[in-house]
Amino acid sequence: MPASQARIVLSTAGAEPQARSIARQLVDERLAACVNIVGPIRSIYRWRDAVENEPEFLLLIKTRASLLGRVERRVIELHSYEVPEVLALAPSGGSAAYLGWLFESTASKPIRTKARATRKRGKSGKNGTGGKGG
Repeated sequence: MPASQARIVLSTAGAEPQARSIARQLVDERLAACVNIVGPIRSIYRWRDAVENEPEFLLLIKTRASLLGRVERRVIELHSYEVPEVLALAPSGGSAAYLGWLFESTASKPIRTKARATRKRGKSGKNGTGGKGG
């Protein structure tokens, strides 16, 4: 599948445990191949006519375009925010191996491809390079 069929969804959570919980659910349910959690970050935003300044954790959710509606609904269900951020970006490109892994990881039934063999957890090799890049 081409990169145009992938999506990177941005969301934020007010606490790391909630960010981890949302990430885990999305990956467990095969709605996301990977969710990176970045933070803490500082978010300055307008809410109910007041400017807020809060620490948050950023979720970078890697998924398929066809799953975007389901990802959005699930984030809203799992989130404590009244209006959680769900902002989807379409990549203009990406490595074939990574995209193959992303699409395989979000398939409704697991499929065996060459990409599965190349994705590994943690570092590999004696020089500490390679491995999972999320």
